[in-house]
Amino acid sequence: MIQRKPENFSQGADVFEPGLLKDRRILVTGGGTGLGRAMAWRFAELGAKLVLCGRREPVLAEAAREIEAAHGAIVETFSLDVREPEKIESMMDRIFDSGGLDILVNNAAANFIARTETLSPRAMDAVLNITLHGPMYCSLAAGQRWIASGRGGVILSIVATYAWHGSPYVVPSAAAKAGVLAMTRSLAVEWGPKNIRTVAIAPGPFPTAGAWERLLPRPDLAQHFETRGPLGRPGRHGELANLAAYLVSDMAAYVNGECVTIDGGRWLKDSGNFSFLETLSDEDWESFRPKKG
Repeated sequence: MIQRKPENFSQGADVFEPGLLKDRRILVTGGGTGLGRAMAWRFAELGAKLVLCGRREPVLAEAAREIEAAHGAIVETFSLDVREPEKIESMMDRIFDSGGLDILVNNAAANFIARTETLSPRAMDAVLNITLHGPMYCSLAAGQRWIASGRGGVILSIVATYAWHGSPYVVPSAAAKAGVLAMTRSLAVEWGPKNIRTVAIAPGPFPTAGAWERLLPRPDLAQHFETRGPLGRPGRHGELANLAAYLVSDMAAYVNGECVTIDGGRWLKDSGNFSFLETLSDEDWESFRPKKG
């Protein structure tokens, strides 16, 4: 695993008023690690109350403890799999029965590199069910409750630039992210009149340990991927967290149905994000296959 220094999640802390998200209750899926944790940290710093969900309870508990200690925030956790709609419904019932929800962040996703012809239906479903169905289940569960109660809300979904141009070797993820982007734009029109905004962020390379182990399993691949864009560097977690904080806040109240790209201009230079993997040999691909057991 590539070791990286801890990110400064609150980079640019003076950009916003300290209470920008004061008392807003925000649910972040996949909130225990990576970009989800970075966004949660920044939201708490700006006064939000947090609900984090994910599959690994110890990871969620650790993130909650750290955020509470740093910011004195209220942080609740739910251990669940977003592929299971009944678990999402149960979580949403508890959230709305105990004060409601203001903002949903669809961050949980799955991805790995593979030559598409080697994928089984089960492998495809492993990505599609988390990355597409999960955000749709969560958005529907939150939206139904907001509409029934007559209150508004915000849904922020994390997509990818290949949602609109595609990419080889990550085909299930590209299809799923395209679906989430279509959902965002469709609901912006349908639910906008009900005071529910839907927005999205398309990040470029933002290194996280878990994602990089599955997508860029060798240091040379990671280096190539991170530095290929015009700015010659990967994104910093604090940069994305600040963008997310803006989009879910009242400062962006007139932004609806939009997807904001934050990739340093990388997709303009290299639209097929993982196209460079075409140079890999059969032996390389075989070494990347998940080991059984």
